[in-house]
Amino acid sequence: MVLTIMCANMTVVLGGASSGKSDFSEKICFHSGLEKIYLASAQAFDEEMRTKAEQHRTNRGPDWCTIEEPFAADRVISEVREGQILLFDCATLWLTNHFLADHDLERETESLLSAIRQCPAQIVVVSNEVGLGIVPENALARRFRIAQGALNRRLAEEAGTVVGVMAGLPFVLKGALPEGLL
Repeated sequence: MVLTIMCANMTVVLGGASSGKSDFSEKICFHSGLEKIYLASAQAFDEEMRTKAEQHRTNRGPDWCTIEEPFAADRVISEVREGQILLFDCATLWLTNHFLADHDLERETESLLSAIRQCPAQIVVVSNEVGLGIVPENALARRFRIAQGALNRRLAEEAGTVVGVMAGLPFVLKGALPEGLL
């Protein structure tokens, strides 16, 4: 039997691409009234991605501390303190970075979860639900889908709250959202 430690401080927000999960996650952070930190795992390799990242930063406004870290989310999370809320957007790109670098995904996942367990701050993790579509046609995409599903299950198992978002509408899968958020 495996003992799972529930991370009451962690909310996981799952959804498909462009489902509204990031917008809803930002709403959770604004609603908290806490000092907001945005942990971005995306890597901007082209002008389109740089423009998208800048637009997101502008939309969030000036009261966010943005940290861009494609690999060491655990290190950033371990530095967050009580009275803050960290939005990790997103676990899918973080996993992609490690997956393509051929890192040990189990070790990286355990390090991430360990940092979350020890963190005194509130944490909102955004992640893509990739298991609702068709089976990918190539082996690399199928391996990634399996890895993403495993990461999402681990995050959801340990989270105090799990929310799905579809067409911009949130639905609680586990736990409860703060009063007045929906």
